[in-house]
Amino acid sequence: MKKEAVFVHSDQLLSYRFSEHHPFNQFRLTLTIDLLKTIGKLRDSDIASPRLASKEELQLAHDVSYVEAVEKAGKGELNADIAEGYGLGTEDTPIFENMHEASSLLVGGTLTAVDWVMQEKADHALHLGGGLHHGFRGKASGFCIYNDSSVAIKYLQEKYNARVLYIDTDAHHGDGVQWTFYDDPDVCTFSIHETGRYLFPGTGNVNERGQGKGYGTSFNLPLEAFTEDDSWLESYETAVWEIADFFKPDVILTQNGADSHFHDPLTHLSVTTRIYERIPQVAHEIAHKYCDGRWIAVGGGGYDIWRVVPRAWSYVWLAMTEQSDVKGSLPEQWLKRWQPKSPVQLPVNWHDAEEDYDAIPRKAEIEEKNRLTLDKLLYPLRQQKK
Repeated sequence: MKKEAVFVHSDQLLSYRFSEHHPFNQFRLTLTIDLLKTIGKLRDSDIASPRLASKEELQLAHDVSYVEAVEKAGKGELNADIAEGYGLGTEDTPIFENMHEASSLLVGGTLTAVDWVMQEKADHALHLGGGLHHGFRGKASGFCIYNDSSVAIKYLQEKYNARVLYIDTDAHHGDGVQWTFYDDPDVCTFSIHETGRYLFPGTGNVNERGQGKGYGTSFNLPLEAFTEDDSWLESYETAVWEIADFFKPDVILTQNGADSHFHDPLTHLSVTTRIYERIPQVAHEIAHKYCDGRWIAVGGGGYDIWRVVPRAWSYVWLAMTEQSDVKGSLPEQWLKRWQPKSPVQLPVNWHDAEEDYDAIPRKAEIEEKNRLTLDKLLYPLRQQKK
């Protein structure tokens, strides 16, 4: 019997860990899963184990020399100078033991999610361990060793002959995925992110539209720093619906970074959990309108692992399973279990209150700039309709 949704996970995914002090911490998976189980919205029967991606599958989006370098690095067999040329052993992407195996499982989890959906065993599949969108063909970047989304999209093309719409709501531009498919007319990438004027990786300008046969299938919506909920959602919902209607995909793959939140330590946007409730609801609607429900979702950024990520990522699963009516207080049992271990005071409600953060003095100016960027992004699509 076909499932409504499947949740791809194994505690082995926690082995993707650079160091105790590195901001990328997959313990957020444990916190999210425990929150969903505590409220009775995730059952053991919903969970499917990830598999390892093969070297051949990794090479769909990565050079063989790079895969070999990652494998050697994880065994302590790669010269430091050579490693640096591959983006390994840097402050962002330190070398850790068995990094190839940990990264291969992360990619394999996303491929597992793909197969569940494309083999019609589930309408939707969620792999929160994935979403490493900065990895390049021959280089690690921004905490990302292998780019699971790029591998998965190539896999979708080769195995299932699918046209893919990739939607990236991380605060950082989804550069690795964009550049992989920049000249491919059968993959449409849409990234909404904080402007690169102030944030890594510095790309994702509205005029990055693709090249060659892929021109017109790359969309970027860089938002002003300190953008709040209303402007973020207006920008996102307007753009993503027009893009989906233009491209008419066979399947959507969404990257669900949770680092635009006002608590996130690495970014400068000012949204609340309100957008994280709405983002997957929109994806669910698009999947059913254009793709017969086919929707694969992965995780991504999110560096306040205690106050933000568990709530934000829970909303993805809740939307997939049409259980988005969760409101009010977080479960007392979950708060009591994790507050003693948390370095910060945990929130007590699913939704943030407006008074939880300082008012933004340039709100009207920020909103107007975002509307101008949105108009510039969508102008070519709107001209085509005339």
